[in-house]
Amino acid sequence: MIKEPIHIYFVPGMSANETIFEAIKLPEHYIVHVIPWKMPNKEESISDYARRMAVEVTVPNAVLLGVSFGGIIVQEMSRFLKLRKLIIVSSIKTKHELPKSFKALRKSRLYKVLPTSLVDFDWQKLFLGKGSKKIATIYRKYLTVTDKQYMDWSIEKVLCWEQEKPIEGSVHIHGEKDVVFPIKNIDHCIRIPNGSHVIILSRARWFNLNLPKLIET
Repeated sequence: MIKEPIHIYFVPGMSANETIFEAIKLPEHYIVHVIPWKMPNKEESISDYARRMAVEVTVPNAVLLGVSFGGIIVQEMSRFLKLRKLIIVSSIKTKHELPKSFKALRKSRLYKVLPTSLVDFDWQKLFLGKGSKKIATIYRKYLTVTDKQYMDWSIEKVLCWEQEKPIEGSVHIHGEKDVVFPIKNIDHCIRIPNGSHVIILSRARWFNLNLPKLIET
């Protein structure tokens, strides 16, 4: 029996390019699209930006999946679309799930005066916790969207996101060892044991097995 095609649209995490989803292999009746980051206008609201991103979803009743900051963006996009399923990975559902450090940055408004170029990520900690530095270095290839205007805009939109309540029916998948958005702040999610912030890469087999179940049941 031939199954009806299911269109799934992916939005990567902050700075990440489309290859972040290269290990995701879904059944033949899935048609995969990746929406790359658009350059934001300097004063563009997150809602207006999401509306521009939503234009790329040309099929009704599609699945929309976003990772990290992409998870925030797909939630904003969903306001302009009729979806079959909304899935967020390694992300947050409301401003209340932000870690205290992010809330402090927002309150102090330091993000307004610190140049993005001064931000020096600890790649090993961010990606793997106690994992291999070699693997962390390999992961750098996925993070190529580093334009200053894009980075400044994106950081501000994460810190200043105003969503109060989760979007009804959304599915949240989150690693228990995520150091960007710690699990202790996250409510009502599918927990991935020992999963880091990049479970979309490190746990691709889990996604390949479970995404169809989450979408079709």
